[in-house]
Amino acid sequence: MSRRSLLLALVVLLLVWQLLAIIVHRPILPAPWEVLKAFFLALPGELGKHLLSSFWRVLASITLGIVAAAPLGIAIGQSASLSRLLSPLIYLLYPIPKVVFVPVAILFLGLGDLAKILIIFLIIFFQILVLVRDQAAALRPELILSVRSLGAGRRALFRFVYLPATLPAIFTAIRQSTGTAIAVLYVAELFATKYGLGYYIYITGSTLFDYPAMYAGILAMSLLGLGLYFGVDWLERKLCPWLFVHPH
Repeated sequence: MSRRSLLLALVVLLLVWQLLAIIVHRPILPAPWEVLKAFFLALPGELGKHLLSSFWRVLASITLGIVAAAPLGIAIGQSASLSRLLSPLIYLLYPIPKVVFVPVAILFLGLGDLAKILIIFLIIFFQILVLVRDQAAALRPELILSVRSLGAGRRALFRFVYLPATLPAIFTAIRQSTGTAIAVLYVAELFATKYGLGYYIYITGSTLFDYPAMYAGILAMSLLGLGLYFGVDWLERKLCPWLFVHPH
C-alpha cells in the first residue's frame, strides 16, 4: 500500500471524525485537534509511561510466542505421530476466546505483568502454532530428503529449510493476532494495575471525565497496534525478500 493511499485514508478519517464531533456537539466526542493537543501534551509525561508499559507487555508476549510456538509447529507439521497426539488438543483450545482466562490468570499469577503477558502470549502462541504447523506439513518430502542427502543435519535443516519456509507464516500469524492482542491487553490492564493504556483510558474517561485525554489514550493504543503491524511488515520485507520479488 502506498503512502499516498494511507495519507488519504487518514485525512478521510479525520474529516469524518470532525463532522461527527460537530453533529454530536457534546464533550464525550471532542474534535480531532483537541485530542491531538491532549496527546502531544501528555505523551512526554504520564501517557508515555502507560504506552511504554503496554508496549513492553505486547513485545514480551510476541517474543515468547515465537520462541515457543514456531519450533513446536515445525515439529508437529513434520511428525505424523506428534500431529496425531497434539492436533486434537489444539483443535479444542484454539477456538476458545483467550480473554475469558484473564480472571483465572490473575488469580494464579497475581496482579503483575506476568498474568497480562500470559493472556496475550496464548493468543499469539496458537495463531503461530497453527499456521507454522500447516506450513511445515506442506513442505515436500523430496525437498527435505535432497537437503539431507547433501549431509545437512538438524541445525542446517532448520536454518536453510524450515525457517525460511515458515517465517512468512510467523509474520502472518502476528499480523492476524495483533488486533486481538491489543483488545485483550486493554481488558487485562483494567484489572488492578497502575500503568498501561487500558488503565489510562479507563481512569481518564470513567473517573476523571477528561474525554480528550481518554481519546488520546485510545489514539496511543491504536498507534501501538499500527506500529506493531507495520513493524511486522518491515521485518518481513527484510527477512523474507524472496516474497517481494516481482517477475518481469
